[in-house]
Amino acid sequence: MNGLKKSDRCLKPTVIFALSLIAGILTTACEQQQAGLKLGNLLPTTGDLSSIGQNMSGVVELAVEKINECGGVNENPVTVISQDTQTDPSAGSQAMTKLAEVDKVAGVVGSFASSVSSSAVTIAVRNKVMMISPGSTSPVFTRDAKKGKFKGYWARTAPPDTYQARALAVLAHKQGFKQVSTVVINNDYGVGFEKEFVEAFQKLGGKVVNSSSPVRYDPKAATLDSEAKAAFRGQPDAVAAVVYIETGSVLLKSAFEQGLSKDVTILLTDGVYSEDFVKQVGKTGDGKSIIAGALGTVPGADGEGLSELREYWKEKRAKEITAFVPHAWDAAVLMMLAAEAANENTGVGIKSKIREVANAPGQEVSDVCEAIELVRKGEDINYQGASGNVDIDENGDVIGSYDVWKVNPEGTLEVIDRVQPTQ
Repeated sequence: MNGLKKSDRCLKPTVIFALSLIAGILTTACEQQQAGLKLGNLLPTTGDLSSIGQNMSGVVELAVEKINECGGVNENPVTVISQDTQTDPSAGSQAMTKLAEVDKVAGVVGSFASSVSSSAVTIAVRNKVMMISPGSTSPVFTRDAKKGKFKGYWARTAPPDTYQARALAVLAHKQGFKQVSTVVINNDYGVGFEKEFVEAFQKLGGKVVNSSSPVRYDPKAATLDSEAKAAFRGQPDAVAAVVYIETGSVLLKSAFEQGLSKDVTILLTDGVYSEDFVKQVGKTGDGKSIIAGALGTVPGADGEGLSELREYWKEKRAKEITAFVPHAWDAAVLMMLAAEAANENTGVGIKSKIREVANAPGQEVSDVCEAIELVRKGEDINYQGASGNVDIDENGDVIGSYDVWKVNPEGTLEVIDRVQPTQ
């Protein structure tokens, strides 16, 4: 890591005056420092995932606030520019274009929906903007990273669905389910998850009753009655529903109203880990949640920095941490630590140092202010995040564990267990 003091990094004009070419280069570098690091916040505050995305967007802004309280990055405050993806690939692409080409950000925290990140990452790579997603979990990104499509400008702090799908399969197996069917949203997230889940559950000896005719619904469909009927056909013990909040609630409410979901356990995932989802599905005549007893998985947060974040979040927002908030925090913090380590406020600089600050070797540190101070002094660090140890591999992936949650009769959510994916 660069051990130069800050005072050595930008030479005085009197020293470089005689060397015009070098002067131009160094002046540009110093101007970048003076301008300060600019980050984009590309998360859904409206649309299908907004009830989860709003808190994710909020914690990115808090992470920047925290680093600025600790002295900023490269001797200047960090600026964050927030854009709403609307949980829509087209809107997300337009927002990413603005961030990269108009606002000239060095890095972007986002997006959440894998379909949005798929449309945005090509813009990021083209403009040499580092992109770290706190929630896009499709295995497609691992595949494309292996092919070299991202050139190192992509990473994520939430583990890919390669692992979560296996974790859900393990959960289904532990519950004793022999026959399961699937219904998924027809996008990168849903289809990628479905493929991994089917393969993992079958390896564990289970049967996926609709594996030859999978049910994949249109995210823009107005009604989902026929999809609900198809998903519950074949007398499954459980239905694995890989859905988003607004459309998923329509589908499961339809299944209930058609009398299809009686005595069938619903298996859910991270995309609907929200009490808003349960409310939208609705209640039975006796006031209980329609999907009471449903079980789900969500990437767990058990990092050394979690307690610090929980206290800071509660102080600033006066509420409890929700799903993916720790992952969004870590994505923003890693971006700023990497820029400091690179001594430049550019995507190229962040890319060059992101794995260095996230992984061993280096001093393990979870306190954000301590971490940035160590980097300023030229020390090697191994950041221990709120979501986990955030060790990023060559494909930009992390491996995590998964919380098991259930829907209580009154509609609340409760974490009841933890499950590890099969390898």
